[in-house]
Amino acid sequence: MTLQGAEPTVPESAWSKSSYSSGGGGECVEVATALATVHVRDSKNPDGQVLTVSPAAWSPFVRLVGERLG
Repeated sequence: MTLQGAEPTVPESAWSKSSYSSGGGGECVEVATALATVHVRDSKNPDGQVLTVSPAAWSPFVRLVGERLG
């Protein structure tokens, strides 16, 4: 896992907002996937830090969150 600064590592058009995010100002997460990485950022601060993980780490995380929210 790495944290990157404000320099974009993926095109702006690659980012997508979580379907659980609302327009009400709550916690909003955006994700951009690439072949060997998954990038995560705070949609309220798109110029802030980006968390980068491997797809192997991202998949179980998403599954666990889905179980907790489901």
